[in-house]
Amino acid sequence: MLTGKQKRFLRAEAHHLTPIFQVGKGGVNEAMLKQISEALEARELIKVRILDNCEDEKHEVAEALARGTRAELVQLIGLTVVLYKESRKNKQIVLPKVAKK
Repeated sequence: MLTGKQKRFLRAEAHHLTPIFQVGKGGVNEAMLKQISEALEARELIKVRILDNCEDEKHEVAEALARGTRAELVQLIGLTVVLYKESRKNKQIVLPKVAKK
């Protein structure tokens, strides 16, 4: 689970990224989830665009993507979903530490 500080950090990191996947009329499917999981392993942080012709509600699509890829939903802004999943082999992003009380 990400803290607010970590989510802000990841939102800033994702700002310059362009969406590399699109969810269209067919919605979220297994093949798409597999490809997104592979991309998350390689990049850790990605954007996914929900197209206007997608019949599912955008919040449902974002949750389905996060659940299906076991990733953290960083942000849903407009029709763009930002996902983060720590890579096992290709760790690039260092998250801010959680302050202990």
